[in-house]
Amino acid sequence: MSQQQISLPAKLINGGVAGTVGVTCVFPIDLAKTRLQNQRSGQQVYRNMMDCLIKTVRSEGYFGMYRGAAVNLTLVTPEKAIKLAANDFFRHKLSQDGSKLTVLKEMLAGCGAGMCQVIVTTPMEMLKIQLQDAGRLAAQQRNLAVLPAMKLGAGNAMLSCSYSGGPAPMLRVSATQLTQELLRTRGIPGLYTGLGATLMRDIPFSVVYFPLFAHLNRLGQPSEMEKAPFYWSFISGCAAGCTAAVAVNPCDVIKTRLQSLKKSTSEETYSGVVDCVSKIMQKEGPGAFLKGASCRALIIAPLFGIVQVVYFIGVGEFVLGQSSFNLYSS
Repeated sequence: MSQQQISLPAKLINGGVAGTVGVTCVFPIDLAKTRLQNQRSGQQVYRNMMDCLIKTVRSEGYFGMYRGAAVNLTLVTPEKAIKLAANDFFRHKLSQDGSKLTVLKEMLAGCGAGMCQVIVTTPMEMLKIQLQDAGRLAAQQRNLAVLPAMKLGAGNAMLSCSYSGGPAPMLRVSATQLTQELLRTRGIPGLYTGLGATLMRDIPFSVVYFPLFAHLNRLGQPSEMEKAPFYWSFISGCAAGCTAAVAVNPCDVIKTRLQSLKKSTSEETYSGVVDCVSKIMQKEGPGAFLKGASCRALIIAPLFGIVQVVYFIGVGEFVLGQSSFNLYSS
């Protein structure tokens, strides 16, 4: 590998641009994933992703699918930038002796990237989940409200109109209000609720994703000195992202449950990761750990495909007037 010094500012710009574009494209699917992961067996409001999105539009309007998008778009730039720049930085440091990166070193670089990103990821996910899940809780309360009527034989009519009466009035809470409330009641640690579960998800994800992408992308290189075509980088990013996303989905379910502060009266609370795993296994079975897996794959695959295309184009290098330099070709 060349000893050329990598440009961290360029990598930060690339990560920010890629994260913003990617999140804008897939955010409604991310909302569906959060709501599907949070609903309990026997209290299902949504049957699947499409059912969730349709009911969300009917009850909350089109922009209901983008609840929590503002906080995600605000923080995804530093989050993705840190993740991608940290991986490049660690790969560069681990290959300074001039030797080819081994799989173990690639995994170590991914591990370092996953550990760095949680500084931003944890509070971002914490706030986003509260905003995304508000609609599910409201819908669940509406369903519970019609149960007495169902016993009287009027349930069918009421259920049929439950999601067809246009956007329902909901208490709108902003990310700023949530942040202020968490800081007031729990302090800074409140923003980092679920930190352990976030580390448990993001470190394995990065350990799987970055080496897998590097090897898949290398298959498309015409030669050692040439980069793979942009479409190959996109496909490699999608494949590696999808694989890593499904592999760590159980950890994502645990993280989502732990970070959901507001629960309906019939939903259990968790004291930590072990308690969460135990209760899910006892009450919902192992299949619950795969809730939202297809949604997560549909989110991560195009998101990281877009990320790699942005890296291929070298937006950051162009902005800074530099030549593109891709560590993955090493």
